[in-house]
Amino acid sequence: GRGLGKKLLTSLVEHSEEEGFWTLQSGIFPENEGSVKIHLQCGFRQIGYRERIGQLDGIWKDNLIFERRSKKVGAS
Repeated sequence: GRGLGKKLLTSLVEHSEEEGFWTLQSGIFPENEGSVKIHLQCGFRQIGYRERIGQLDGIWKDNLIFERRSKKVGAS
């Protein structure tokens, strides 16, 4: 609740662009609302939904797929 997650993700985005990465992708459990919110705030958009992608403690989990495309790298 102190903004550390957003700072870390923002730093990842900045460093990825410095290194020439055009696209970042992330998979998030739907119930992780905080992570979904931070990704949206950092320019990610939801591009998909995968059902029953894996198990955690014996429970099948779905996964939201997010993507962020750089406006600096690969821009014309």
